[in-house]
Amino acid sequence: MEYRKLPHGAEEISVIGLGMGGIHNASEGEIVKTLHAAVDAGVNFLDFVPSKACAFGGYAKALRGRRDKVMLQVHIGADYSSGEYGWTTNARKSIKEFEARLASLGTDYADFAFIHCIDEDADFDKVMNGAAWDYALKCKQAGTIRHLGFSTHNAGIARRFLATGMMDLGMFSLNPMYDYTDESAYGKGSADDRAALYKEFEAQGVGISVMKAFAGGQLLDAKASPFRHALTSYQCIQYALDRPGVLTVLPGIRGLADLNELLGFFDASPQERDYSVVGRFAPPETTGVCVYCNHCQPCPAGISIGLANKYYDLSHMGDEMAKSHYLNLEHHASDCTECGHCNKRCPFNVDQMSRMREMGGYFGI
Repeated sequence: MEYRKLPHGAEEISVIGLGMGGIHNASEGEIVKTLHAAVDAGVNFLDFVPSKACAFGGYAKALRGRRDKVMLQVHIGADYSSGEYGWTTNARKSIKEFEARLASLGTDYADFAFIHCIDEDADFDKVMNGAAWDYALKCKQAGTIRHLGFSTHNAGIARRFLATGMMDLGMFSLNPMYDYTDESAYGKGSADDRAALYKEFEAQGVGISVMKAFAGGQLLDAKASPFRHALTSYQCIQYALDRPGVLTVLPGIRGLADLNELLGFFDASPQERDYSVVGRFAPPETTGVCVYCNHCQPCPAGISIGLANKYYDLSHMGDEMAKSHYLNLEHHASDCTECGHCNKRCPFNVDQMSRMREMGGYFGI
């Protein structure tokens, strides 16, 4: 397992966590077996928004004796009063359901409490100026909530949450389809705007937990994909993990077989994870921008081109730590020999040699 540190905290979060939208299809015994196997494999980040409330019994059993080994992402606004998933902006119901979820999971705290599924400005205004947000702040102070977060599919709403200065983590829908097309309501925002948003998350020290990494399975099916080409789950996971700010990807699972398939990511070769084919599908107007995919590697001069670009972009956005991260790299842009290797290999048509010259002047070495 690989881990990434929460910027606003000491927690190390597994780069693959678990979404639970489809786990209700498994028996209680299968749920317990699956979660035990996940924890044993080092998975320590779990989101709890199943499609049906019946799944919570299996969760509770699986967590007994293992609560301290996992971090739970529990949502304020997820409504299971009917027995099935729903969402609400009603403060009283949101609070009641949040407390019911903690009780059903057999715990007295949430590692992360998320303001749930806010995609409209009116909903943001209602929730963030109401009793539900006041409740979240009080629980944070009391320790019932360890970290505050939010979930949205809307880049503009994400920025409003970031502007509060109170968030530690944001759950956001992220995949090549949402980043490079406008064919889904779950991927709101232009390619350039979404790319800038990920950098804003990182610059502000707010992590991203990724939902819909496979676009609901569309990207895994050539007929359903807007690119008319199937990507693999491993390509989608690596794509998400390479975006700035991303700490963990939360694919949905239905049981042990799905878990084992996910964990195969760590044994996959670089070629199996390589998503550079996306560059062939991206609209021409979105190319020319480094996405840190490292398809240009290995650099003959030893420069970590993806990281150098990332720190350069973040520094431009005002991230004060980015320059020191850049300076700590073993090789810098000034080491570039302009051999052209990176330009020939870049699937997104970035003129990396020109970028290296810019960086050398900007950072002064």
